[in-house]
Amino acid sequence: MKIYTRKGDKGKTSLIGGTRVLKHHIRIESYGTVDELNSWLGVIRDLATDEGVRTLLKEVQDRLFTIGSSLAADPEGIKMILPDLKASDVKALEKDIDRMNESLPELKTFILPGGHLTASYCHVARCVCRRAERMIVALGTQDAVDELIIQYMNRLSDHLFVLSRYLAYKDGAEEIAWNPRKS
Repeated sequence: MKIYTRKGDKGKTSLIGGTRVLKHHIRIESYGTVDELNSWLGVIRDLATDEGVRTLLKEVQDRLFTIGSSLAADPEGIKMILPDLKASDVKALEKDIDRMNESLPELKTFILPGGHLTASYCHVARCVCRRAERMIVALGTQDAVDELIIQYMNRLSDHLFVLSRYLAYKDGAEEIAWNPRKS
């Protein structure tokens, strides 16, 4: 299989189902941002030393491929069966958020990203996740988008925030509290 086809050389790409759209189409931006997020999760997974975290992140990466395939499909022209997201996928993130939160000190202030390399990457991924979520919501104003995708992305950004705190805490890093400047 050749990696290059030259079909995108004029700024268009194909959705699953065959429809050609411009590469800046909100659908392409949406699943492209999900792909970017997935790449950041690969970095975090490679840096994480906790096997449970690594296992969960691999599952999340799989779910992001599921989301990407849904977003990459032409809602009108798709004839194939795609993998689906389930409510239990959202529940799994919530369960892990609760598990990690049990061992963390109470959050009493906003915290600045930083203080620990893996935690910092979690913050980057959280921001990319939020951007993907915003794009998917925008896409939903033009085409049908499964609301479970939006729920999953929303919960995943929460998960990444808690994961940043959890990994920093486990490695003994100090959280950097945001102390607003007084005028």
